[in-house]
Amino acid sequence: NDKPAIKTTTTITNKYPTFRNEPFGTVYRWLQGKRVDDNAEGLWRIHDGIYDLTDFIDKHPGGKFWLEYTRGTDITEAFETHHITEKAENLLPKFKVRDAEKPRTVKLTFHNDGFYRTLKRNVREVYKDLDKSPIRQSKLIHDSLLVMTFICAFLTVKTHSLIFATLSGLFLTWTIISAHNFFHQRDNWRMYTFNLAFFSYREWRISHAMSHHLYTNSVLDLEMSFFEPFLSWLPDPKRKNLFKRYGSWIYGPIIYTLLYKAELLKRFVNLVFRGKNTMYKDELISLILPIFMITCDSSNIFLMLKYWIIIVTIGSFIFSLIGLNAAHHTPDIVHAGDHIPENVDFGIYQLETVMDRSDTRGSLFLVLTHFGDHGLHHLFPTIDHSLLPKLYPVFWKTCEQFNATLRDCSFLHHIIGQNLQLARIEPKEYVPFKKSKNLVS
Repeated sequence: NDKPAIKTTTTITNKYPTFRNEPFGTVYRWLQGKRVDDNAEGLWRIHDGIYDLTDFIDKHPGGKFWLEYTRGTDITEAFETHHITEKAENLLPKFKVRDAEKPRTVKLTFHNDGFYRTLKRNVREVYKDLDKSPIRQSKLIHDSLLVMTFICAFLTVKTHSLIFATLSGLFLTWTIISAHNFFHQRDNWRMYTFNLAFFSYREWRISHAMSHHLYTNSVLDLEMSFFEPFLSWLPDPKRKNLFKRYGSWIYGPIIYTLLYKAELLKRFVNLVFRGKNTMYKDELISLILPIFMITCDSSNIFLMLKYWIIIVTIGSFIFSLIGLNAAHHTPDIVHAGDHIPENVDFGIYQLETVMDRSDTRGSLFLVLTHFGDHGLHHLFPTIDHSLLPKLYPVFWKTCEQFNATLRDCSFLHHIIGQNLQLARIEPKEYVPFKKSKNLVS
């Protein structure tokens, strides 16, 4: 029997994000735009309530950052995904000020009998009894990668070998990617290693954890807008002409090599043209590696800086190659502009904007260094990657209950698909009971 027609939309927002099309966008400008758009009335909005969490900022178990930076915005998606237990939800009533005057700007839903909240209840029961000891393996892998970065940098200095420089760049990027596991969690020292090559864990907590994770592949996703107009994955002919669609296949890899350095450039532009200093002391961590190399051989400082730039450039290319082909960009995956159900469940939306890498599953090393187990990570970002495999049985059981699925494919499929997505301008239609037929080209 045919299912009844489902009302569809091409966006998860009721309003196009303020400041989205500004050149040289920053995470801070994105937050300003959300304060304009989110109807949070200057405080913190969760669902249809307005809360004053000022007195809780210093007590927040995850660290002050998450509440300090989100004042004046709707934090519904972050609140739901960052709290597995009911402790936070039970605390909320004491901070409630009033009901919100206007509806939410984002149309994603969290109905109690919907997919995401049902899955979260099921995961909660499993998670509380999980053996947490595998977390030590995550830490050991990350720490070993960090040590190997410096060992290979030392060998580069002593042997003048580009092979060791390449290896140092590889280990540097693997360290940074594995550090991503830790900046999603409560404050810890490993999150600072994300800053080793001009990145800022602080900015990525906004652009990645608050934006990309929660509003994946939408117009609110900074990991889409930051690459525009050069790389555009939105299926919109107004955003990309023929050259951008296919020329990006050629100049894209050049952008890959510049990604690390572009992060630093972006902060300088913000300082010079907007008069706003968004640089923090912990970003000096980026200088530890070159200072270490110069300390190992101070006879030719310029040569050491040259080797460092080579390491960073190689690392940047590897990070981009892994990151941009990790899970989100093939023509089979939903992007803003594609037709999706109106008021779609948050969890269902996540599954249709993610496609896991089949070749990383089962290996904690590959998962940590290649953004693996991506679907479950999007649904429960604060859970350590080492524990995610234990959640698959209850995840698949819940998927079966809701006729949902998590797709996967190889790394090569992702690379090919990502370039095809850059060229795609025709929107597709996704409805839950026809997802394979309508989404797979």
